[in-house]
Amino acid sequence: MMSPARFKDMVRQVLHLGDSPQRTALAFAVGAFIAFSPTYGLHAVTVFLCSWAFRLNFVALMAGNLINNPWTFLPIVGGSLWVGLVLVPVGAPPEVNWRDFTVLMLWDQLQPYLVPFVLGHVVLGIIAAFLCYALAYVVIRRFREHQARTRHLAPPSPSC
Repeated sequence: MMSPARFKDMVRQVLHLGDSPQRTALAFAVGAFIAFSPTYGLHAVTVFLCSWAFRLNFVALMAGNLINNPWTFLPIVGGSLWVGLVLVPVGAPPEVNWRDFTVLMLWDQLQPYLVPFVLGHVVLGIIAAFLCYALAYVVIRRFREHQARTRHLAPPSPSC
């Protein structure tokens, strides 16, 4: 049977809880980039693969990935498409004929928007990753400094 101390060490190793602030902030930033990637439905799988392949902090990666959630989904998609259309204009929006609606017709109508859609996601993902790295790094450093100060300033245990 595994001892509680051994189990705790194993959890710390798997979650990379002892990582430096730079590495933890990097994991959060990669998670934020994944949140902005246009691979909807594969974000969690991408987090698992990045955590395993690059030995990054899974919790920080997943936290960054959770930037994309039901409340932020539409702003992310809309903002990404807007940025993509600013960078690669494709003209006026198509008229959709709802009477003769087919998947092939939908593909033909939306295909010109594929490159702007992906490009907008990548551009905003890169911006989000840089911003999240800087923010996470500062927060993690301050938190760890605060923890170090409070541990050293804690009153000694009362002796009887």
